[in-house]
Amino acid sequence: MRKRQAAHIEAPPQAPGQPRPNTCCLCWCGCCKCLWNEDRMERSERQTCTKMDSIEAAEEQHPSLEEMLSWARSFEMMLRSLEGREVFREFLRSEYSEDNLLFWMACEELKKETNPSVVDERSRIIYEDYVSILSPKEVSLDSRVREGINQSLTEPSNLMYEEAQLQIYTLMHRDSFPRFLNSSTYRDLLASRRRTCLDT
Repeated sequence: MRKRQAAHIEAPPQAPGQPRPNTCCLCWCGCCKCLWNEDRMERSERQTCTKMDSIEAAEEQHPSLEEMLSWARSFEMMLRSLEGREVFREFLRSEYSEDNLLFWMACEELKKETNPSVVDERSRIIYEDYVSILSPKEVSLDSRVREGINQSLTEPSNLMYEEAQLQIYTLMHRDSFPRFLNSSTYRDLLASRRRTCLDT
């Protein structure tokens, strides 16, 4: 995957207003400097809305105490928040289940894609990274869902992982999320934000 990534770091700059080719390494975690990640950062910096209607509307700023408390009421609200996802990811990493969230985020990105060749590439990368039994990051899917994905690989679509994504979402919501809310990761951050609010 690093070879694919390196090819995109060297890409020439695009003229203003011209879209960049969307054939990146699919680094959803934002750990690289590929064109896809640069585009994501530019979009995030341009956003000015305060209501978070979708994942791409999440702003890169510290959430308010009220927002952090809303995470305890709604798993969906936490996933819509950039910092919410980051804190949840940190917790999942401590439980060795970070790949569940990364798979869910990869599927979200795939759903937005309309270019058939990019859909084909991304769907295969998701398969190789998370679904294949040979993958070191294999997510836990039942055999029926896995078989459906295997059949979809002949004609990939941007929605081919929808059922698998729902299964992982449900697993995180029912299993990991309650533990996250009781974890020191969340409680310490919440206490820190409360102290900040009291100091101001």
